Amino acid sequence: MTDFTDLPDLAGERFGGAVIAANDEFFAPKDALVKPNAPEWREGVYTERGKWMDGWETRRRRSPGHDWAIVRLGMPGVVRGVVIDTSFFTGNYPERASLDACALDGTPGAEVLTTQDVGWEPLLGMSRLHGNARNAFEVDGDRRITHLRLNIFPDGGVARLRVHGDVVPDERVFARGEVDLAAMELGGFVVSCSDMHYGHRQNLILPGRSTHMGDGWETKRRRGPGHDWSIVRLARRGVLSRVELDTDHFKGNAPGSCMLESCDAPEGFDAERATWRPLVPATPLEPHARHTFDVDSAEPATHVRLNIYPDGGVARLRLFGTVAQ
Repeated sequence: MTDFTDLPDLAGERFGGAVIAANDEFFAPKDALVKPNAPEWREGVYTERGKWMDGWETRRRRSPGHDWAIVRLGMPGVVRGVVIDTSFFTGNYPERASLDACALDGTPGAEVLTTQDVGWEPLLGMSRLHGNARNAFEVDGDRRITHLRLNIFPDGGVARLRVHGDVVPDERVFARGEVDLAAMELGGFVVSCSDMHYGHRQNLILPGRSTHMGDGWETKRRRGPGHDWSIVRLARRGVLSRVELDTDHFKGNAPGSCMLESCDAPEGFDAERATWRPLVPATPLEPHARHTFDVDSAEPATHVRLNIYPDGGVARLRLFGTVAQ
């Protein structure tokens, strides 16, 4: 069973996730909930309203009720678990929290999401929180959702909200012709790799170009025989037509060469038993450069294995193709 925190953060800011509304954000802004970076502490830093905190923090409640914030997911999907991170909130964190969810068309604003017409359904029941901790909760999700409402009781601060799950895109995107079947926002997922000492394997399929060297996949230096690899599960079984491999920012640590293989395993994937077919032959790579390869294959694929020789870093991998009929 894969740890749910290994799954994409559906609410991530870099995917378009945003906090649309909150009933209060007196001490710290609601937008910090979905920031991609880890929370930080700034010793001795104060604003005109109080101690600077990296998160969302409401004022002390003096009347009945609770506080809430509404989040639009950047990637709609099925939630498998959440992390309510109270890092650095030690005497000002909520005692408990819960989550509600809904699925809506389009991009409704706060004026719609805060009305009684929205059909919110419970996703996480009332749960106890610990201060200065990453409070992780598994969720037995079974439906596609687009928005979440974080309820905190009675008030306080939350540094980050991570919403991990399986991406479920709008199916109409696959009818438009060639798409990046590896893209995380479409449901692509890097299922495994040989090593990710310096950079996480999922960085390979993030949107946009990398922002720095740590925003790609990078392995440790290999001191023995062999090579490193990553396996991508495509968002849909498809026929690939071209590959883009970007070594952006890897200037002294790019792989010397690469080779790509594909397999078709619609009934279930086993890397050891899969029949791997050449997709891109062994090809030298340049540091800090975007490489494009045309693919001459009519065979459908569900997974692609990127082999790099002997080790190093790759910023992004794009696998363009059309959904197999």
